[in-house]
Amino acid sequence: MSERSAAFDAVTAELRVIGRRMKQVIAERATAIHPQLQSASYYLLVHLVENGPTRGSELACQFGIDKGAISRQIQHLVDLGLAERTPDPEDGRAQLVSASEEAVRLIDETVAKQRRVWREQLADWSDAELASLAAQLGRFNTDLG
Repeated sequence: MSERSAAFDAVTAELRVIGRRMKQVIAERATAIHPQLQSASYYLLVHLVENGPTRGSELACQFGIDKGAISRQIQHLVDLGLAERTPDPEDGRAQLVSASEEAVRLIDETVAKQRRVWREQLADWSDAELASLAAQLGRFNTDLG
């Protein structure tokens, strides 16, 4: 096996570990927001917090899932009191979905807590190492995107 092949295998293995860890982190964050919040809906909720009111059709495009699936996730968030629907002022037939004030507060608290945990866990990393990791991950995501 060539060095390059071995490096690709090592990257793949590490990404599997990251994937499993992130799945666990997202499940924990979702539960911290609401005991019944599904992990998939957590991603949607974070998107609404970060980007503001959005049409369901736009969310379906951004997440690459069909309108029925996004509609079910939106309804799940609304049922939990984490999202609200309002008429779209630009198109009376459409609705905008936004995170509730409570959801924004809970997401902010959850993200801050995770940031504190990671700061503790990565306390031995230098600023340069963290910046390098961020740059490499950014390049990785850009090249694969």
